[in-house]
Amino acid sequence: MSPSFGSKLALDHDSVRNSNADMDPIPMDKRTWSTWSYVGYWVSDSANVVSWELASSMLAVGLSWRQALIAISIGHIIISLVMVLNGTIGARLGIAFSVLIRSSFGYWFSYFPVLSRAILGMFWFAVQTFTGSQCVYQMLKAIWPSTARIPNHLGENATITTSGIMCYFLFWLIQFPFMFVSPQKIRYLFVVKGIIVPATFLAMLIWATVKVPVADALAAKHSAIKGPSLSWALLAGMNSALGNFSTLAVNIPDFTRYAKRPRDQYIQLLIIPVAFTLTGFIGIAVTSAGETLYGDTYWNALLLIDQWNNRAAAFFASFSFALATLGTNISANSLSAANDLTVLFPKYINIRRGQIITAFVAWILCPWEILATAPGFLSFMGGYVVFLGPFAGIMASDYWLVRRGRVDVPALYFPHGRYRYVGGVNWRAVVAMLFSAVPLLPGLINSINTKIYVGGATYLFNVGWIYGFVSASFVYWLLSTIAPAKETIVTDVVLEDGKEKDSEETASEKGSKEQEKSES
Repeated sequence: MSPSFGSKLALDHDSVRNSNADMDPIPMDKRTWSTWSYVGYWVSDSANVVSWELASSMLAVGLSWRQALIAISIGHIIISLVMVLNGTIGARLGIAFSVLIRSSFGYWFSYFPVLSRAILGMFWFAVQTFTGSQCVYQMLKAIWPSTARIPNHLGENATITTSGIMCYFLFWLIQFPFMFVSPQKIRYLFVVKGIIVPATFLAMLIWATVKVPVADALAAKHSAIKGPSLSWALLAGMNSALGNFSTLAVNIPDFTRYAKRPRDQYIQLLIIPVAFTLTGFIGIAVTSAGETLYGDTYWNALLLIDQWNNRAAAFFASFSFALATLGTNISANSLSAANDLTVLFPKYINIRRGQIITAFVAWILCPWEILATAPGFLSFMGGYVVFLGPFAGIMASDYWLVRRGRVDVPALYFPHGRYRYVGGVNWRAVVAMLFSAVPLLPGLINSINTKIYVGGATYLFNVGWIYGFVSASFVYWLLSTIAPAKETIVTDVVLEDGKEKDSEETASEKGSKEQEKSES
């Protein structure tokens, strides 16, 4: 067994390992992320293909470009609040989402959100790897134009070409070494990406405004709807913005547990809405300019780059998008899935092994097949946000409203500890999930198969994340107030050393104060 698997938090009564070093609370000397680390993280994560294309669906339903930006901005303001609410928990206690969730769901029921998040992480890792492969194709074509003429030997029925599978392998190979970088040091990747990619996006914006003035490019992007339809479209746009990083709103403690001080991650309140709104605007402006120049709408930036005659510009732009995809894939998918797999099989899997498993699963999933032949399945995976909103809401409600920040951390690692509830299941979380998720299922079914009529349920589904978060938070708090689980209540925070501390001063806060004293 690798030394990194050694856990300080113990075994249960049957001597079966319930933790490893990657699951344990992060010690103070390994909490290395500062405020600037989170600035770099979110600047780099905002610069990606999905954020670039975020406004496309909003304009398609009739919103103006200004209304789309308002929806993007408000959506990311809301998601930044949730990020800080749940992120502060990880920063204070030093534990990952997959361990923290046990305090609200119960030891065994917590495996439902953990397994769900692991599956989503592996799925989107494969899809994003395929997106990265398209960037590699454009890079190779810019260097060697003959790449476009590579013969296809995979057959007419194949949903990917020989050059496509070659580029998929190359991008997969490029990102593989980054899985051996520890979460403490991976922040340097975000710094590099946070410099190169936004600079490229800005250069593309300048190119677009020089070729086609913004006023001319956006002249036709006016609202085509009014009244209630406009209100619902704005809410749906906000929900799309929220869904963009709804997974990270759940597992943000996986990253904030590395914060030097809890307040270091408060910067997310500012940087998330600013960075994502700016990226959304650049996507709208550049795409609109491309529409004027090339006579077609290329929301996929790689298709726009494919129209360029300047091979050097095409290479560097494609390289930036490849770097953007790589950084997002490692942070939002690979590391997140690995943390969840670590909890599912702590005796055999640590974060590094979890990332390697996620990488190889990307080949099993064959994302090119899913994207080409299974739009219903893709819609289902995209619609899975109906569960992510309630997950995030229950986590926030449990820590801030029910427990008021008082958690017994060591008890989270024991199947028969205080967070066992009844048979390992907290029925309050079950009821909150049913109340928030079930009303959204008809809309999810309609998104998979539009031929199935579900009436007004589609409106609720279009604001599914907002409804799920708010309703689950309220129902969980209400049930916990009416029928409190008294066995889970502690008067102070209990940290990994077994000592109680005032909930207003957790380990990370005390450690940072001692550090400040020593520096002075």
